[in-house]
Amino acid sequence: IIWEYKLAPSTVGISSTEKVEEIQIFEIQLKEKIIPKNVLKIIDKAIPYPILYVFKYDGHYACGITLKEDNSQRYYFSEWDEVKEFNFFGIDLEHVYQGLITSFIDIRQKGQDFATIVNTDKRIESLEKEIKILENKVKNEKQFNRKVELNKVLLEKNKSLESIL
Repeated sequence: IIWEYKLAPSTVGISSTEKVEEIQIFEIQLKEKIIPKNVLKIIDKAIPYPILYVFKYDGHYACGITLKEDNSQRYYFSEWDEVKEFNFFGIDLEHVYQGLITSFIDIRQKGQDFATIVNTDKRIESLEKEIKILENKVKNEKQFNRKVELNKVLLEKNKSLESIL
């Protein structure tokens, strides 16, 4: 693990806020092409600041960031070798941090505030999990009438997901 950069008022000349005093950028050299999420949780508990991770493995790279809310942590990752263009502009470090997180979120509705974007992303993830569970239930169900009922619910969830997207 290499501590590459520290974005702080003393280094970049942008003011900090109560939520975001500084942003760290870590480079992590991996021994296999798997992002160690359990290690990231330990690092995030030890370091109170937001961290942008750059993972490297054998000439390949991926990025990740943690959204630290109240008591929960939410991780966002890029695909391997996906080109991400980060915007480090903002009136303060909190806006820079929010810009970094939104670059990982694939929501087509631009111009919304940060909380709305994050809540929409959480809703999309929740619906996708529910759809996957329902698809497995439909596949494993033996009774035809029960299968029809599950398919109706599945169709509603898919329509709901489409309307959000």
